[in-house]
This record gives sequence, structure tokens and C-alpha cells, in this order.
Amino acid sequence: MALNGQLEGIVNLSERWRTSAQRSNFLELTARGYMTWRRRSLSLLTGSPLPLEREAAYFIALCAPQAGQSWLDVGTSAGFYAGILARRGAQVLACDISPAMLREAARQETHPNISYALLNAEQTGLPAASFDGVCIGATLNETASPPDMLAEAQRLLKPGGQLWLMALARDGSPGQGLLSRLGGLTFADEAQLAAWLPGLAQTDGWRRGNVLFGRWIKR
Repeated sequence: MALNGQLEGIVNLSERWRTSAQRSNFLELTARGYMTWRRRSLSLLTGSPLPLEREAAYFIALCAPQAGQSWLDVGTSAGFYAGILARRGAQVLACDISPAMLREAARQETHPNISYALLNAEQTGLPAASFDGVCIGATLNETASPPDMLAEAQRLLKPGGQLWLMALARDGSPGQGLLSRLGGLTFADEAQLAAWLPGLAQTDGWRRGNVLFGRWIKR
């Protein structure tokens, strides 16, 4: 299956139940409007300015992606993190379960260092210890099984490899409860993430409101 010459073959795309949030990402309208929302989302969620430029700068400062490294961008959506990594010289496999999102990512991010793949990030079928880094930006909230997604990320990391995570953390609010019931979203706190990442050691973390950033290293 080809997409602008960059979409790799479907690998282990599970037919398991997907959350409502995941299913909405299959719509072309959602994919086309995603970056409009993404540019404003963290500022709206935190109640203070948190633009993409600051998020990118924080990621680069902590993870220091370099030329020659291999990275997996889980749930790439419109390719935000894939583009950052590619422009730093890394080789990036950007995956998503939504063909519509992958088409949008390939339209927005055309760097030759990026390959796009239709993959279920809970069970990719990729070889173990394949990547120097894995980044997961907000996709953890939407997946049907966050523990499975994080276990797969750990499996795919080389020893000493790093995991970058941006997610909405649990705050106990009625709004999150409603999103969990209607959208199938999962909200974890720092303690829950630590329990889901037994083979990794957290080196950095930052939380503003219910937006959480973290970096872990595989032991």
C-alpha cells in the first residue's frame, strides 16, 4: 500500500475494539483540522500560553535527537514530532492507525528522513530493540490499552534508548470522567506511568495543569 511513496505496508493492524477518540481520527475532516487544534490545545488545556514552539524546544533540549539516530513516532497524527526529529537529522518511522492522519502527516511533513507506516502501536510486529528513541504525543490518552502501548514502546527501545511522552494526566475532574465514559480516553498520573514503565528510569518530568511531559531511559 503506498501513500505519496512513503507509506509502508500495513503491519499487524489490529481489528480489536478501538476507542471513540481513535475512531474519530479516521475522518478526513478530523485529520485536516488536527493541526489547527493542536496549535492551541495545550494553551487551552493549561490556561496559559504553551505554544508548539515551546513544546518543541523542551523536547529538543531534553532528548537532544541527533543525526544517525532511529526514532519511532507513535500516533504521529499530522507529523509534529516526526518533523522535529527529521530536521535534527534522525531517521523517523512515523506510525498511526488512521490512514487519514497519515495522509495529512505526509502532506505537512515531506522530509526525506520520514517514513510513514500504518501500524497498531500496541502490537507493531517490529523487531525488538529497533529504535534509539520512541516519542508518544497525546496518543496514550486515546489508545484502547495504554499499558500495552507502553510495553511495546519499551520492547522496541534499544538499551539506553529514550522514551518521550506528552499526555494529559489524571486530575479527577468531572470533565475527564465524561471523556472517559464517552470517548474511551484514559488519564494516568505519574505513579501509574511509573508502574507501566518498569524497565525504564525517568530522568525528567514537567507538569503544567493536567499536561504532563516526561523522558525515560531504558535500563
